[in-house]
Order: sequence, then C-alpha cells, then structure tokens
Amino acid sequence: MGSDDWGSCSDNEDYLQDRNEDDDEEDCYSSGFLSKLQFRKDISKARWVDDLAMAEVVEKKGKMWVTMGIVRNGNTYCSIEETLFLIEIGALHVLDGNDIHLSLKELYEKLSNGKSGCYWELFEVYKHLRSLGYVVGRHGIPWSVKGQHIKSGTCSLEGSQESNEMLEMEPKDENSVIELFNNMQITDVSPAFNVYLPNSKFRKSSPGDPSFVLYISRCSPPSRVEIEALERKHGAIPFKFCHVENGRVSFFSFAKTELPVLP
Repeated sequence: MGSDDWGSCSDNEDYLQDRNEDDDEEDCYSSGFLSKLQFRKDISKARWVDDLAMAEVVEKKGKMWVTMGIVRNGNTYCSIEETLFLIEIGALHVLDGNDIHLSLKELYEKLSNGKSGCYWELFEVYKHLRSLGYVVGRHGIPWSVKGQHIKSGTCSLEGSQESNEMLEMEPKDENSVIELFNNMQITDVSPAFNVYLPNSKFRKSSPGDPSFVLYISRCSPPSRVEIEALERKHGAIPFKFCHVENGRVSFFSFAKTELPVLP
C-alpha cells in the first residue's frame, strides 16, 4: 500500500484556477497558523445557542451561506467550526442570549470544552479545506431536512413565537440535530467530514455524493482490516485520512498494489 501526502495548502491548485478572485466571501487563511481578523462591510449576525453548541444565524449577508450552515425549517445553524471560520475571516458577528457580542477567545473556549462534537485539530482541518475552496460538511449531519426540528432548552429569538415553536422538541427524538452532533464520536475509524469540490451549482437540498469522505487519524494509521472494511462501507465513494501535527495538516489515502511474482 502506498500513500499520498497532500501537505500544506497550495495556491496553484488546478481546480482553483477558475475561481472568481473577486468573491471575497470564499477567501480565507492558509492552515498552520492563526491569522489576524479581517474586516468587511457586509457582516452576518448569529446568536450562540449553548444547548445546541451551534450558532443560529439571524441576519445573512454574502454568498457563503450557499455552502455553509445546516437548514432546519427555514433557519440556518452553524457548527462551531463554521462559526469560528466565519469570525476569523470577518464575515460573522456572534451574540449570546443577552445580545452581548462574543469574542473570538470566548468561542475558542467553547471549542475546547468538548461539548460541540469538535476539537482543535478538527477545526484546523476544516479551515484548511475551506482555504482550498472545498465545500465541507459534517458527515452524518444532513445539510437540509424538511420538517426537521431542533431541540433547545432556553434559546429563543426575541419576540418570535414561531421560532420558539420550531425549536421545541421531544427529548427522545433520535433525529434531532443536537443528538446527531452529541452522538458523533471522532475516532481513527469514524468519518468526520463530507468533502465536495468547489461547485457553483451546489445546493444544500441536493448536495449529491461527496467527492470524498474524510477520516481524522489522531494516533496510529488505520490497519489493513479497517481500510478494507471502509472500502466495503463506502463503495464507489472515495475516502481519505487526515492527520494534524504541529499545525501541519496532511492528507493520505491507500491503494492496492499487486507486485509481480519473481521467477
């Protein structure tokens, strides 16, 4: 078996040559270091929901919402990695339940508490892929599900009874987004992200099959048995592994190679 190390991000990827350089909603930083905040004229707003460990978008601006956030009953919610990414590129302001602005430091602390189904290395991977222009979504979390409700204990939009009703849910509903996020365990053999190539025609309602499913390797590489099991599981959909060390994001995949029998 051989492996391909994609290394750090490259600015001259062939599939990015046709991207619109003027569309700054998709601009972001290279992986491996924390860049300074950018500042924009058009900034979206969201309210952080502690019970969900996600941000509910209350004001959308820019084109990035075509490929970011999950949609439930007309409301858009951002995962912690999406929220941090948008704050870092200056595209989002996040408020708490009392309409007090949350700083980037406070959001980092929410990432570190482990309640969001995400951790720092996972965020670095997400940011790296978005930096290259990929469309990235949590594996197992649908972009859009008609009739899906989100469970919340205390969060509500001011003066919006309809929003409160949409957020109410029976705790035993196994299809709730909060349970999907909480039950998602990122291990060496669990998928983390569905990754799609840049596509101007991408739709959350019908995203299609991902270009590949990404697994995070935190310790040792996967065994041959695990790889063969994943091949059977995913069928025609490719899958890759990712490892983060000292801020460097590396990707690798495996291929079968048959050696000739020597006389």
